[in-house]
Amino acid sequence: MLWPTAAKKAIKVGPDREVVSVYPYRSGCPASLWRSLITKAERELTFAGYTDYFLWLEQARFGAALQRKAARGCRVRFLLGDPDSSLTRSRERDEDVALTLSTRIRVTLAELEKIKKQPGIDARFSEGHAHLSVFRFDDDMIVTPLLTHSVGHDAPTLHLRRRQDDGMFDRFASHVEELWSRGSPVWEGGGDE
Repeated sequence: MLWPTAAKKAIKVGPDREVVSVYPYRSGCPASLWRSLITKAERELTFAGYTDYFLWLEQARFGAALQRKAARGCRVRFLLGDPDSSLTRSRERDEDVALTLSTRIRVTLAELEKIKKQPGIDARFSEGHAHLSVFRFDDDMIVTPLLTHSVGHDAPTLHLRRRQDDGMFDRFASHVEELWSRGSPVWEGGGDE
């Protein structure tokens, strides 16, 4: 009688089975996990953070890694906030930090400029994900819902792995696809599907 109860507590059998790990802060999610997820991805890397700035700082030779992935047929996409939008200005007032969102976005845009000629790398601006970042690595995902008056590294973070149809993973993936479809290309000739 006791064993089934103990087993249910130890083994995830419901919708939460897609939750691999939970971190109270994105900055608490190990850089080695990010690197491992990037390295293992073969089909898709989608970085739908508002700035994606931290990736260029925390991942050594990040641009070169993305170019190698794209050259091997992995789709690499960035969905960013527009540095000149009213939404960005509003979030900057909310965050109230010296290194503004628009500056962080522009750093990412400068890094993307260096690798944009590699086929398979694309970037779009989106206004629809100001308070949620979704990073996809094939069937793994890191999700960070941003809290009011907080910057991204202070956001609670979930590591998800796709284990079912229409679960949390698929719902976040659909959200990103909708934003991507409505996004505008970062550079001329952008828009690879």
